[in-house]
Amino acid sequence: MTSGFQNSPQAMRSRREVLTLLSSLGIGSVVFQKVMADEIAQQGAITPDAVAKAEWIADLVLSDDERAAMVTALSGVQQKLKKIRSISITTEHVPAFRFDPETGIPPEQLTGVGKPKWLTTTPSVLSASAETIADPGSADLSAASIGQLGHWIRAGKLTSRKLTEHCLSRLKQYDPQLFCVVTLTEALALEQADRADAEMSAGMDRGPLHGIPWGAKDLIAVPGYPTTWGAPQFLEQYFDTSAAVYSKLTDAGAVLVAKLSLGALAMGDQWFGGKTRNPWNPDQGSSGSSAGSAAAVAAGLVPFALGSETLGSIISPTRRCGITSLRPAFGRVSRSGCMPLSWTMDKIGPMARSVNDCGLILQAIHGRDYRDPASVDRWYQWPVTVDLTGLRIGQVQNKPASSVDEVIIQTLQDLGAKLVPIDLPEEIDEWALSMVLDVEAAAVFHDLLSSGDTAELNSWPDIFRRSHFVSAVDFINAFRVRSRLIQQMATVFQQCDLYVGGGDLGITNLTGHPTVALPVSMRDGQHPQPVCGMLTGRLYDESTILAVASLIEQHLDIHPRIPPTFST
Repeated sequence: MTSGFQNSPQAMRSRREVLTLLSSLGIGSVVFQKVMADEIAQQGAITPDAVAKAEWIADLVLSDDERAAMVTALSGVQQKLKKIRSISITTEHVPAFRFDPETGIPPEQLTGVGKPKWLTTTPSVLSASAETIADPGSADLSAASIGQLGHWIRAGKLTSRKLTEHCLSRLKQYDPQLFCVVTLTEALALEQADRADAEMSAGMDRGPLHGIPWGAKDLIAVPGYPTTWGAPQFLEQYFDTSAAVYSKLTDAGAVLVAKLSLGALAMGDQWFGGKTRNPWNPDQGSSGSSAGSAAAVAAGLVPFALGSETLGSIISPTRRCGITSLRPAFGRVSRSGCMPLSWTMDKIGPMARSVNDCGLILQAIHGRDYRDPASVDRWYQWPVTVDLTGLRIGQVQNKPASSVDEVIIQTLQDLGAKLVPIDLPEEIDEWALSMVLDVEAAAVFHDLLSSGDTAELNSWPDIFRRSHFVSAVDFINAFRVRSRLIQQMATVFQQCDLYVGGGDLGITNLTGHPTVALPVSMRDGQHPQPVCGMLTGRLYDESTILAVASLIEQHLDIHPRIPPTFST
């Protein structure tokens, strides 16, 4: 009877239940939990003997009374957990807590409460004289910025319908090379374009994005179209409500032409449709996870797109594909209606052809949304100009400066900026601390893992499995360490107002600071392409880093470029 129990379905079920229970309780290490689960599976019950045999792995020494108490406690908590697990929850049910990137920062050091003294608000120019603008050709439409396209539309040289048809045509033509399109939203796009033209003709101008086509990373919900999250398990997933960013861009008159690819469940550039390609080097993936957004903008298929970032998913494909993007501060843009990966790290931001474009897009999508409890209202204005003499720009000393960092530093010095030496925090291993992302993602996709349907999900299945063995105590302590990192970054920004480079992708995604990436040079060779540098700013001070980046962009005169293969 007992000889086959260890491998019986009953034993396997018991072992899984125990593993889940132990990980939920945060008892011991992963190895301790597995050994104890094996013991319990063999014996058919939680016993003091099972606890004793596993103690050495957990570096625990318990008395007989403590072992007996643990058995009793485990049995009681197991009943509580069964009741909790019986409640159905979806990705729309966010945790009853929120991450605050200003945790522990003294009030006098908080930013984002008003316009910085070094910025001057400037009017947004939406009109242009028809006499000074030539008729745009197809190549012009593909490479033009939002500002240029808006000028042509308002000067009567272009209609939103013509521009939208142009983008739809290019998406169809080049997607077989780039694998960047999940779903064309053609019917919706043409309807929105015709509405934009009618409104403009009637004198109703919704602002800089009115009539401008765009692409949405396919984790942004749009009613009437699937939102696949890049994974085959969600091919037929539809949402009745709109993502906040889609609603805001629609209100601004923008025209959605496509849902764009992302690596499966927001990892990398490999999705169920293939590997999204870098337009400058189609043998190379476009990086991720905002893979399609970066590729489509770089190839001139759309004027702009939205991406999302948890740990590099905007900045990494931006650098790979040589475009301009902004990862806003955490909470600046609502994530409601977007696939959650980490409730405390996810951010939505613009990917475009110029710094000005990114500033205009953020103007349309930022702000508090009750559906996203982490979203905030903080001062933001675009366009603005910056007085560099009033700024302290940090030059990182304890990280090696890249060649693009040096280009930016030299450019700022040429412009008369004051650079001050700074050190970024080194005490805390940010990549170890990023395990909070893994644990949150495992919680989001717990049901998917439990279903066993985990094919074509990149490395996620293993990450989900191991994350179930992180104790609740360690998870909370990781957030306490994260608060320490936030306070260390606050100290950095007592010394400077923004800084150049620094290889800070892990740190700033954990602390929530904003970063802008923009092309600053061209790389020669077999696959020439723009090379991007980065500026990181204070919490909720996107206006400053955009204004400084705009000066760099103008000084270096790096115009938006399209790879020759996609220029016709």
